[in-house]
Amino acid sequence: MDRRQLLDAFRNLDRRQFLDKMCQDLAGLDEPLPIGHGQPLSQPTLVLEMTALLDPEPGSRVLEIGTGSGYQTALLAPFSQMVCTVERIPELARQAEERLVRLGYANVRFRTGNGGTGWPEEAPFDRIIVTAAAGTVPPPLVGQLASPGRMVIPVGPRGWQNLLLITKDAAGKLAERVIEKVAFVELVGAYGWHQAKDNS
Repeated sequence: MDRRQLLDAFRNLDRRQFLDKMCQDLAGLDEPLPIGHGQPLSQPTLVLEMTALLDPEPGSRVLEIGTGSGYQTALLAPFSQMVCTVERIPELARQAEERLVRLGYANVRFRTGNGGTGWPEEAPFDRIIVTAAAGTVPPPLVGQLASPGRMVIPVGPRGWQNLLLITKDAAGKLAERVIEKVAFVELVGAYGWHQAKDNS
């Protein structure tokens, strides 16, 4: 990924388009903002950082867990061959799909369901990004990650989690690096906070 091109795309992506009217005046703040159903739109600098860590390439097939408003999806799409995005809340999924189609993103596929199980029918994925906090790294996502591949995911208990960069080499060997502390909503389902080691 060309970091200068990413920065240009980030600066040109109008965050107001991914927010309700009541929050659009706050779009310039580097803070999480509500998008309904108890879900936040992450602060822009974190979205940028996670995209840079994921490092998609023009031929990359990307799995995004947690479509939300579609803001992260919109930043990923220009740098990927395809983005397959999963959202568990039907209303958010519908709104995001309508928004992204309207904005002209033609290389995005949408699914409503449990993100912890990934999207087996479309696997493997060269890149996987998770925008909700898991208690443990979901084995289905590891299994759907290509060799080589990269995954960015917050993992840990309620409150603060570790943002992890997980890489899989050509031989299928995994490596894990902690980037920083972050605070995300829960990845609801089998791999949620009840699975966190710090919370057992």
